[in-house]
Amino acid sequence: VRSFSPDWRWQALWWHHFFLLWSITHGQTRYSIPEELKRGSVVGNLAKDLGLGLSDIFDRKLRVASESDEQFFTVDAGKGELVVNDRIDREALCGQSTSCVLPLQVVVEEPLQLHRIEVEIKDINDNSPGFLSNELSLKIAESAAVGTRFPLESATDPDVGTNSLKLYSLSKNDCFSLKIKEMEGGKTVPELVLEKPLDREKKAVHKILLTALDGGNPARSGTSQIIITVLDINDNFPVFERNNYKVTLGEKSVKGAVVLKPKATDADEGLNGQIEFLFGSRTPDFVLSMFDIDALTGEISLKGELDYETVKSYDIDVTAKDKGSPEMEGHCRVQVDVVDFNDNAPEIVLTSQPKPVREDAPNGTVVALISARDFDSGENGKVTLQISKGSPFTLKPSFSNNYALVTSGRLNRENYSQYNVEITATDSGSPPLSSKKTIPVSITDVNDNPPVFSQSSYNVYLKENGVPGSILYSVSASDLDSGENAKISYSILDSKVQDVSVSSYVYINSDNGSIYSMHSFDYEKLKVFQIQVQAKDQGSPSLSSNTTVHVFILDQNDNAPSVIYPSSAALGSLSHQRMPRSAKAGHLVTKVTAVDADSGHNAWISYKLAEATDASLFTVNQFTGEVRTKRAVYEQDESSQRLLIEIRDDGQPVQSSTVTVSILLEDGLHEPILDLEQKVAEPSRKNGRIALYLILSLASVSVLSLVTFVILAVKCIRSSSSSSSCCMRRSDCDDYKNPNRNLQIQLNTDGPIKYVEVLGGDMMSQSQSFRSCMSPMSEYSDFTLIKPSSTTDFKEVISVLDASLPDSTWTFESQQVRKGQEEDMMKLGLKNRNSWGQWCDL
Repeated sequence: VRSFSPDWRWQALWWHHFFLLWSITHGQTRYSIPEELKRGSVVGNLAKDLGLGLSDIFDRKLRVASESDEQFFTVDAGKGELVVNDRIDREALCGQSTSCVLPLQVVVEEPLQLHRIEVEIKDINDNSPGFLSNELSLKIAESAAVGTRFPLESATDPDVGTNSLKLYSLSKNDCFSLKIKEMEGGKTVPELVLEKPLDREKKAVHKILLTALDGGNPARSGTSQIIITVLDINDNFPVFERNNYKVTLGEKSVKGAVVLKPKATDADEGLNGQIEFLFGSRTPDFVLSMFDIDALTGEISLKGELDYETVKSYDIDVTAKDKGSPEMEGHCRVQVDVVDFNDNAPEIVLTSQPKPVREDAPNGTVVALISARDFDSGENGKVTLQISKGSPFTLKPSFSNNYALVTSGRLNRENYSQYNVEITATDSGSPPLSSKKTIPVSITDVNDNPPVFSQSSYNVYLKENGVPGSILYSVSASDLDSGENAKISYSILDSKVQDVSVSSYVYINSDNGSIYSMHSFDYEKLKVFQIQVQAKDQGSPSLSSNTTVHVFILDQNDNAPSVIYPSSAALGSLSHQRMPRSAKAGHLVTKVTAVDADSGHNAWISYKLAEATDASLFTVNQFTGEVRTKRAVYEQDESSQRLLIEIRDDGQPVQSSTVTVSILLEDGLHEPILDLEQKVAEPSRKNGRIALYLILSLASVSVLSLVTFVILAVKCIRSSSSSSSCCMRRSDCDDYKNPNRNLQIQLNTDGPIKYVEVLGGDMMSQSQSFRSCMSPMSEYSDFTLIKPSSTTDFKEVISVLDASLPDSTWTFESQQVRKGQEEDMMKLGLKNRNSWGQWCDL
């Protein structure tokens, strides 16, 4: 009993572990499929084989994980079938291994169960046998004995079983046959057998095609051409002690370590018996970069760093060549197997890229899926993960070294817009190896901040007559949010400016807030207006804020004074006046009246006598424009006097205009003579005819004036309410409000013309009318009615006058009464507004 007690203890321990494992893993299922199946091909009914219902796939969160780096299989949640997820290449997975099994882990939660299934990958004949090179050169002495064998390059076929390499064949020839030599480990090497003696003189080169065939159905093949050069003499080749050598090396072997020292002998003497060692001519580059061979001793040494995870075994073709003529060669194979060492640190792999997390995300929100792996095996391949402290994240394990990175604390984008989560992976080796990986996690914003303007309101001062399309001002707003929530667009809220939408005056760049003018502004028409600007972000829902831009138009001196009297329409800038030689000092010759459409200092007008035939005879009042005599007229004074009067405003730069007055001194003149449409008659004309024409003209004008005054008086008496002048009807005042741009001009002067009224139709009309009244203060008792000779000149006068007023109609007297500006009355020479009624009473 004592002798069996230890075995009994071991059996009890074994059964204990068996039942413990059975409580977790209920069984193991195995499937068998061929390689290269299409994606979506069914492997087997996993749910049925595991005894699960279709609802368990969702309810119990069934997952399939592969122990390899790639996920070749997945579960069809609708049918419970295990299907192919990716291309499966058996040769890439298992190489030349006859058995290729992919282990899978099926994890079922609630309650947690682990099932292990295996999928056997069966080989299909998808690879053809292949030689390392398509051409092989051999040199054979003609003295070679019949039956001599020459090893050839073996073909390789990644397939296994019946699909692997099965046989070789040789193309038809006269001297050679093919034999297959069985090597240790089941490998076969084709050998070329000399069947007949060679005769170099008959045939120096033999070309034979070597074909390798596999056992597939249909069979696949690969070829290599053998070029045999027949050599003379030296009929013995070097021979190795062994045809095959096998050596094991540790993965951490140092450079220069001796791998093997094969020995070879040659029966020849002299140069024909001296042997040189070298690697075969078809040795791959990765072998040449890893090993070196001494040409004299044949010693093979390590010159690179071995990596078990990259290459586990090396096959080296060693050639022993003598120095005879021709050279003879012997061959052997050296197999170097690498022993694994724990030299790989664990890796952290992102199964899914981290997703941005809203700053209001609850705890437990999945950010990313990660997995850990180690290419080492055993304890050296076991990996544990740790996350850096202080971050609001944690790792939640799932299965087979797979984890979920989830939130575990409050997030605040305003404090941290991005977290760099550092994860450390450590294996269980001795000493342990570790690696770190930083996962950036972006925090997305919630739109909780509206745009804010840099100022609550803006004042913009803009000069008139600017270039259309020029920038007025740029408003700016900022938003504490980010991304689309902070992307701001600007717009102008609809409002009215003089009953016109503000969008017809300005427009705004929605991207940068720059405000541009749609056209040039005229201070005389528009002095100030407001723009309501809105800044709106692109969040959902969007937030906005408003600001007010006050635009003030600054007046520029862009209007020159316009002469109203004396009228220069008929004779250009020349006005003719007559004055008796009996006039005393201070005699009022005429009065120049001008207006300026500008405002303020730009509209202050002054009069100056620029040139005169006799500057000592006349003077011009700087403020009223009255032209008076400075002294009495002398007999020696010339009968024709010419005055050039300059009218200037007070703007910067100064705008000015001139008017020329021609004065004719005559004896015994008692009648005023105004501007004439024709030049003064030649002195040679007969005085009788001129006097007759003047008497007829004055008589007809006097009768017409009398009739006009009677009509005006009757209308003024019948008018229900008084107007600014008896010479204007109430209906005329009402017409000021209609859209037609009717114009009325009333002038009060102390000169020859005491009252003038101009009634115009539409601006484009070709008809205008004039009326004049005389004051009892006039030195003369007659008047002259003058009609403009050019409609264009009259339009220019109207446009100059109209530009200075905001209303569509214009009246000197009413405008001056509203403004109450003394300087405007001075410009027009209206020093006493009460005289209007006195004149009309006549």
